[in-house]
Amino acid sequence: MTVLVAVPEGREGPPAVAAGVAEARMLGTDLVVLNMTLSPLDGSLLPDDLKTTVVERSGPGDRDPAEAVLDEIADRPDVERLVIGMRRRTPVGKALLGSVSQRLLLESPIPVLAVKPPA
Repeated sequence: MTVLVAVPEGREGPPAVAAGVAEARMLGTDLVVLNMTLSPLDGSLLPDDLKTTVVERSGPGDRDPAEAVLDEIADRPDVERLVIGMRRRTPVGKALLGSVSQRLLLESPIPVLAVKPPA
């Protein structure tokens, strides 16, 4: 069993990693960190005492991030939990704009833990 955390750009990333680490520790399993940003992942977010694999986002820069996460889940049959960071959005923003988080919540074939950054 493995926990996959998809790390988005911005302030949602660190809380998602922290929640993914906590989830992997609680389940006694490994952690796979999918870096969804186009810059290197901050290694200080990752603990030394947990088996962690960092996967850099692949494909063109305009590749749909939700598809990248869903493809990673399909390529790793041992992943049994997905952790994602979510932005706080207004009701109008939710109605007018789609989101990667929303797609993952709806389309993920495995349970999803969604984490919002502190206010």
